[in-house]
Amino acid sequence: MTATQIDGRAIAARMMFETLTEAKALADAGWQPRLVSISVGDVAAAELYVRNQQKQAEAAGVEFEARNYPSEISLEQLTGVLAGLNADPRVNGIIIQRPLPAHIPVKTLQKAVHPLKDVEGMHPSSIGNIVYNDLALGPCTAVAAVEILKSLPLKVEGLDVCVIGHSEIVGKPIAFLMMGLGATVTVCHHMTRQVSVHSRRADAVFVAVGKPGLVTGEMLKPGAALIDIGINRVEGKTVGDADFASCAEVAGWITPVPGGVGPVTVAILMKNAVLATRMQMEHYRSAFAIAV
Repeated sequence: MTATQIDGRAIAARMMFETLTEAKALADAGWQPRLVSISVGDVAAAELYVRNQQKQAEAAGVEFEARNYPSEISLEQLTGVLAGLNADPRVNGIIIQRPLPAHIPVKTLQKAVHPLKDVEGMHPSSIGNIVYNDLALGPCTAVAAVEILKSLPLKVEGLDVCVIGHSEIVGKPIAFLMMGLGATVTVCHHMTRQVSVHSRRADAVFVAVGKPGLVTGEMLKPGAALIDIGINRVEGKTVGDADFASCAEVAGWITPVPGGVGPVTVAILMKNAVLATRMQMEHYRSAFAIAV
């Protein structure tokens, strides 16, 4: 068996077209979607992400402003900046770029972003809503991975799913999202005794650990879908958490790295930006409506 490679770029392109249409409609109504990116210090990795996000934002009809602050900025000053952005109706979404200096905990900043402007889906309330199957602005990577699986000719209801990795922003949200869709989910982590026992019986496997080659073909059920979310650098190449060659011989569908989950994640970010704009428009209209 040779797995079908899932074209994440094609999926992302379809999403971006829909997002552009929605963004134009909001702009015509006087609500031009606008993102503000916050980075701290001189970090080359963050600059690469910012440039890519700006390019994709322009393609999606979303205005984009990149703000960089010196590494010496205090946590109090930065939370003050976020408070100002939260209160500015011209700003519809806030992105916190990582890495951050050691004295600025990323979770504190994520909590400081207003939930209606949390386009990354990192605020505790955004992640908590998933438990209640109330997905609005969900964590981009987790939502992207689930959207990819939904694009396959598989019946999600009753599907046996194995999630390898239980991080707060990827693994756990994927598990709750899939349960909300009716799947039966097993979550594996660093204390799971025999990961392969669980992965081998699954119809779909998500892996997001950060260990190249962790998942091999012998760990998969023949014909299963493998959604590889890992991003690792090995000998100058970007690879996922799966050994692509051996997994492609067993799986029915597989995401390449790069070109799989990554493009869809950015498309979800832009979709969130436009959705956040619409939610804010409706909030302001409701809050300041003139009673007749």
